[in-house]
Amino acid sequence: MTATSRIPLGRAQLLASTVIRDARRLRIGAEAITPVGSLRRFAPDVGDVSLLAVAPRSEHRHVLSAFARLPIVANISAQTSASLTASTERGDVTLHVTSSEHAGAALVWHTGSRAHVERLRQRAARLGLRFQQGWIAHPDGSNVSCPTEEDVYARLDLPYIAPELRDGGHELDAAERGELPRLVAESDIRGDLHMHSTWSDGRDTIADMVSASKQLGYEYVAISDHSERAQASRALAAADVARQREEIDALRARAHGIDVLHGIEVDIMRDGSLDFPDALLEGFDFVLASLHDHGGQDGAALTERYLRAIRHPLVNVITHPTNRAPGRFDGYQLDLDRLFTEAAANGTAMEIDGAPAHLDLDGPLARRAAGAGVTIVIDSDAHRTDGLGRQMRFGVGTARRGWIEPRHVLNTRTLDEVRAFVARKRARQPARG
Repeated sequence: MTATSRIPLGRAQLLASTVIRDARRLRIGAEAITPVGSLRRFAPDVGDVSLLAVAPRSEHRHVLSAFARLPIVANISAQTSASLTASTERGDVTLHVTSSEHAGAALVWHTGSRAHVERLRQRAARLGLRFQQGWIAHPDGSNVSCPTEEDVYARLDLPYIAPELRDGGHELDAAERGELPRLVAESDIRGDLHMHSTWSDGRDTIADMVSASKQLGYEYVAISDHSERAQASRALAAADVARQREEIDALRARAHGIDVLHGIEVDIMRDGSLDFPDALLEGFDFVLASLHDHGGQDGAALTERYLRAIRHPLVNVITHPTNRAPGRFDGYQLDLDRLFTEAAANGTAMEIDGAPAHLDLDGPLARRAAGAGVTIVIDSDAHRTDGLGRQMRFGVGTARRGWIEPRHVLNTRTLDEVRAFVARKRARQPARG
């Protein structure tokens, strides 16, 4: 277990949204206010929430002063002519202010990471420019206009690098070689394959979840409630599966423009078997398998539990594989390379779970999985309608941190392709249980 004072991504995003909404409502004088820092890079947790306001230079002092008077602000802990840090009950918020001609340079500078910005600063120096404190200048001190981030990278003879890639690793080298990925985007997602309803621990009905998914533009969804021995406040009993299927069938008859799959999130038991017997699992369109309870087992034993599920012909996806909780638990200590190898060989996908309590697989692990040939699924794991879009956004952001492209992701594909993915694995002889 680990515990930190950092703010989990979900809470940080809510705090940023609240502050931005209040600032706009009170018309503090900014033309735009944008999240920056690790929040914009979709880091799993942040030290504080950082925002960038764009306003005419003559209005900078007024913007900072008005921001300090927002109702959510308890006190000001630090302030300069270009920024201030405010304390709130939910965490610290830092506001930086810049003018439109420097907005691109300020966005890059304040988005970070520090290592990425330092490499850009060094590159600028080699090109005879100064990049510092949110602006670019010539050696004589005259400013270089960079209203967009694309302008910044172009000035440094680089293609645009997405915020999620800016970790100071090899992204500049890849940019120089023209090898940056075409990152997956929310618009690439055709469906959500992991969500819960009132049949288990969800807040909203199947019909509500499907309707909200349709409004998000999805072509298909899978309702995937917890199996009966899950550690959840409510779970789907084996005896109720038929009744749930009848409800889904009735909804399919009247739901136009979206297909509804009957899925299940089945627990992986202590011995690696599944919570529901194969005869019952065969009736589902899509099967997710999860390991929620380590049961006191070490990493080697947990790896074996996962391997049995990965090899099972009816299991399509391993959800939130390390079961981490950002800021609270680093996740199971697994032989992940072995799991990735077996998942690729058996046609079992691995999930990037967008729930703020998971964000798992995280970016680096997702990159390793994709590199091993594993098919990735990006899901919301939403338990309520208002979590569907928000948590998918976190999932996509996490995937982008892992250099994931649309070609890696199962639910960027058509429903026919998803069904074919399931059918290929089911063609293997099931191990009855």
